[in-house]
Amino acid sequence: MAVFHSVGDRVSQPQYGHGTVSAVNEYHTRIDFDEHGPRTFMTSRVKLESSNIPAPVKVKAVRRAKAKPVAKQVASPA
Repeated sequence: MAVFHSVGDRVSQPQYGHGTVSAVNEYHTRIDFDEHGPRTFMTSRVKLESSNIPAPVKVKAVRRAKAKPVAKQVASPA
């Protein structure tokens, strides 16, 4: 009998490693892998094992403020 995983479950897949189930239905299972990004599999064919490895902490990119343009200085006629 096949084991169905739920959204949020941590799993391991032989080719892609550890990941988190992000969507699942009777046809497709979508997993966000830690090192390979999101992948979609046929639910009936994917071989997954439960994983107790925690998801890595994702760091938000910090936007740097744009530098203000510097006004050109015009030399005064002497």
